[in-house]
Amino acid sequence: MNDTKWRELQTAMYELKPNIPFWRTRCVDNGYETPNWDGDWIHHFYAGGFETIEWVEIQTTDDKQRSIVRSVLKKIHVPGHETEHGFKVYGYIRDGAAIDYI
Repeated sequence: MNDTKWRELQTAMYELKPNIPFWRTRCVDNGYETPNWDGDWIHHFYAGGFETIEWVEIQTTDDKQRSIVRSVLKKIHVPGHETEHGFKVYGYIRDGAAIDYI
């Protein structure tokens, strides 16, 4: 995804107050995954820029929050899928990988 799409995701999640979901990322360069879930979509999410985000996993805590987040993700149309924790949105897709759009 490009920076514009990442910012669209960032803004959309931040605007879900009081239902802001937590997130964690994986770096495409070295495979580093953030060990803890984070709820700061403004400062922490952009701290290292968007260029190296392989994926962001978005955690939902209940059915209501999951439904709200799903609706927003469909509206902004991002590459990803639903997971047991919530959703995974991809910044980079590995060669040959098939991916859906939320």
